[in-house]
Amino acid sequence: MTGSTSPVLFRRAEDAIRAGDASLAVQLLRQCLKEAPAYTPARQHLATLLFQQLGEPLAARAEVDLLLAAEPRNATYLVFRAAIQGQLGAHASAIAGFEAALALSPGDPRVWVRYGHALRTAGRLADAVAAYRRSLALRPSGEAWWALADTKSVRFAPQDIAAMRALAASATLIDEDRAQLHFALGKALEDDRDFEGAFTQYDLGNTLKRAALRYDAREMTAYVRRADAFFTPQFFAERTGSGSQAPDPIFVVGLPRSGSTLVEQILASHSAIEGTMELADMIAVARTAMGPGPFDFKAYPEALGKLDNAALGFLGEAYLARTRAYRREGKPFFVDKMPNNFVHTGLIHLILPNARIIDVRRHPLSCCVSIFKQHFAVGQPFGYGLADLGHYYADYVRLMAHFDKALPGRVHRVIYEELVANPEREIRRLFAYCGLPFEEAALRFHENPRAVRSASSEQVRRPINADGLEGWRNFEPWLGPLKVALGPAPDAYRAAP
Repeated sequence: MTGSTSPVLFRRAEDAIRAGDASLAVQLLRQCLKEAPAYTPARQHLATLLFQQLGEPLAARAEVDLLLAAEPRNATYLVFRAAIQGQLGAHASAIAGFEAALALSPGDPRVWVRYGHALRTAGRLADAVAAYRRSLALRPSGEAWWALADTKSVRFAPQDIAAMRALAASATLIDEDRAQLHFALGKALEDDRDFEGAFTQYDLGNTLKRAALRYDAREMTAYVRRADAFFTPQFFAERTGSGSQAPDPIFVVGLPRSGSTLVEQILASHSAIEGTMELADMIAVARTAMGPGPFDFKAYPEALGKLDNAALGFLGEAYLARTRAYRREGKPFFVDKMPNNFVHTGLIHLILPNARIIDVRRHPLSCCVSIFKQHFAVGQPFGYGLADLGHYYADYVRLMAHFDKALPGRVHRVIYEELVANPEREIRRLFAYCGLPFEEAALRFHENPRAVRSASSEQVRRPINADGLEGWRNFEPWLGPLKVALGPAPDAYRAAP
């Protein structure tokens, strides 16, 4: 490594990463690489931060391409690039990248799992299952067992359950792998209608995940109170005409496992709308709005009050620029299906006043139990405890009720149970809100061959059905903490003030 200050810059970048300031770390790493372009650890760190922390896959890919130019047969770099391609929606390229990596490193079980994920996203379920099974043959892991369980359609044979139990008895598993194994066992036992045993396994998995995360439900409750006081009708009226006037984005928000993937699939079956995936770009824009340094949730949303119309317009255009890489079909509208964006409803309205916002809502006990049974690859820290889930759902309903009052008619609500009961009526309402004509293809959304990256990827390839609507009742004896935390939400979740 050359240069007199580059080692210092690299250490300062590592300190910034530990402090949670990814933007500063990127700045320091770029300075380091300007002085020492061949310093591989700095470029690796930079690519990782750009991809995982700042949501800039194109910039990350450029850094990985430089790494591959120096080491074209490096399987780790090939896997990294394949993951980026998958995030960008270039699924054929992602699959080819994983295959190139496996040609170099066929005995790596984790690459087989990631390859399986890419195949599953592309709709090649049988090939994905084979890849997961190949990973298990190389080295049994909770990760691979959960990958199989998460297809939702794989039923485990008795010998599979025995193998999982034997692995669970091992003292060598790390907590993350053990947690995924418990979730997989929970799904296996639920399929066998051993609901008490299934709940025990789900609870064990959630307990392990909860212990590894820093999460305080009171922070979300405090945010909702702040948002309620800050986002007043007068505040919005004073900023009429702010932001970018582009109508392109359609935000589908709510909670995970609420039916949002189904709504996205329906929207993406319209000739004018492109489906993308759960994009992290609004979260990144919110960080930009807050200014330099780590994102301070306790100062949000009040810090938005300092932004003038020019700044709001800049943020709207920044969001459109960031998401352009995911728009591959040239259609006038696109869907951003990041459920957590409901937290940013006020910001979305300020910077993209002509964007559509669709709130997809499912019965709280059904939705929360479905989340409780789900191991998420990243995020959703509220999802690993029944009381936390109940508080979060109740806070979500309160926040969206506030926007119903402060911005009447701004958010369109889809009640999942009503969509299942009367799909054509609800789909017509959905497109009317979007200002688009109804198209029959939306009723045949399950025929849409687009890639789907979510836990519901298999479900949306089938016609609408009522499967799972009442599945939460199988676990009702153990849902006391959830019911208490939800309060009146089970009776009031459909209502809009």
